[in-house]
Amino acid sequence: MASNRLYLDHAATTPILPQARAVMVEALANWSNPSSPHGDGRAARAALEDARRRIGAALGWGGHIIFTSGASEAIAIALGRVKADRVLTSPVEHDSVLRVTPHAERLQVDANGLLRLSHRHGDEGRKTILAIQHVNNETGVIQPLDALDREGALLFADCAQSAGKLPLPDADMIAISAHKFGGPPGIGALLIKDLALIHPSGGQEQGYRPGTENLPAILAMAAALEAREDWLPKAATLRARLDAAIEASGGEIVARDAPRIPSIASYRMPGLSARAQLIQFDLAGISVSAGSACSSGSLKTSHVLHAMGWDDAQAGEVVRVSFGPDTGEAEVDRFAAAWTSMAARAR
Repeated sequence: MASNRLYLDHAATTPILPQARAVMVEALANWSNPSSPHGDGRAARAALEDARRRIGAALGWGGHIIFTSGASEAIAIALGRVKADRVLTSPVEHDSVLRVTPHAERLQVDANGLLRLSHRHGDEGRKTILAIQHVNNETGVIQPLDALDREGALLFADCAQSAGKLPLPDADMIAISAHKFGGPPGIGALLIKDLALIHPSGGQEQGYRPGTENLPAILAMAAALEAREDWLPKAATLRARLDAAIEASGGEIVARDAPRIPSIASYRMPGLSARAQLIQFDLAGISVSAGSACSSGSLKTSHVLHAMGWDDAQAGEVVRVSFGPDTGEAEVDRFAAAWTSMAARAR
């Protein structure tokens, strides 16, 4: 990234941590296939299993870990191969969940994007799985997963935005992605309490994910988790500062009254489309986004905001700002000044 640019799109991807980069570079210089039977392969297998153990310890996870190419693949494995008769999910899930659950029953959310469990979802003679995102990637809203009355249903949690930042929820299966917490892109994992919950596929990863494991990236993911620091208290102060500036300039905070992770916020600028905002911010050297990075290339109106009751015009004026560990007051103030100036012109 150019030194004069301001990067506020960490929910899309965050720069790899120096510790993770160093480990990956070292591993790329000398590694072998962990499935090979010779001495080099056995050493690679030992490193792989040690990384698996370290990742579990760093996340406080005592179950199994299946390495994948990222959260989207972990989601596809979990929800595509789960031994369940019924899938319940919400309309504010990430596109990767909606794509693999086209026939799922969609629960409702309130105006703050919080889940409404308005009818029974357990028993009924069918094995049910609830697939719910822990932290919404567009709004930052935190679903209180540990407080859900699951009524015997399995719980799958998309923790792409929360892993490495918040404690993991008590779920049966969890998807994580390394490039959201300072690891490299192209590596993630499915955390699963019991491998018997899903159908096997054969191949590597205990028979549940074929393909040679990406050992350098796996080692880097472990290093990123072990190197992370708790920067969310600082982020909470920064977001409060930005929230106040946005409201003072006539903007609207999405899900203002909901519990939100401090690193993600979405704002509406009345009178100016998100597309126009992104262009102007980019010209000013500021990187933000409109909704999920997986769909923002098309700049389609957010399905998340629609589910929360926003109409097309309102939803089409929202951009997302997301912080990283190195975001500080100067960065927040620079964005707020650009926002204020743009909002004044829009009025």
